Amino acid sequence: MLRKFIVSSVLLALPLAAWAFVKPVRVLAPQLEGLTCDDVICVDDLSSRPMAVALYRNAVQHVQTSVGRLHAVPRAVFCSTSACSEKFGFRVALAYNVGTFGIVISHRAWRPYLVRHELIHHLQNEHLGSIRAWLFKPSWFREGMAYSLSQDPRDRLPEPLQGYRSRFNDWLKQVGPSKLWIEADRL
Repeated sequence: MLRKFIVSSVLLALPLAAWAFVKPVRVLAPQLEGLTCDDVICVDDLSSRPMAVALYRNAVQHVQTSVGRLHAVPRAVFCSTSACSEKFGFRVALAYNVGTFGIVISHRAWRPYLVRHELIHHLQNEHLGSIRAWLFKPSWFREGMAYSLSQDPRDRLPEPLQGYRSRFNDWLKQVGPSKLWIEADRL
């Protein structure tokens, strides 16, 4: 009896602990953090919704026409305040993706190329598998592709990111855009 109670307690506590300590989990139900969600876009301030929708739609269109078809359009959480960003665990990063579940954009990342960057990571996860892309694909490929194909306008990125982008660009010239995913699978 005691054993069942302990197992049940642990099983009930795990989701609460994940919610409290693993902030990216919150992308699964951002409404519990006070965000308003409509379709796939969630915002903390309804007056910022039109801008979030425009950024997201343009980013999806760019990625689908320039990089590859998304199998599923992910949920996008757009924080317009630092308080919202803190709820989703932002300290240094500007944006992040959560596997194939969603992307989260901090209040400092409302730029077209940053939204495209995170959608490219989502696409990598769809094509290569989230764990495989994150753990088994080289950083120069993952980040270089996102910085390059998002059309990040910065001439020089801080190292090692600039090196990743350059290496990806050299690799893409060798394999060609039509074989991008075939060759990415072989990396």
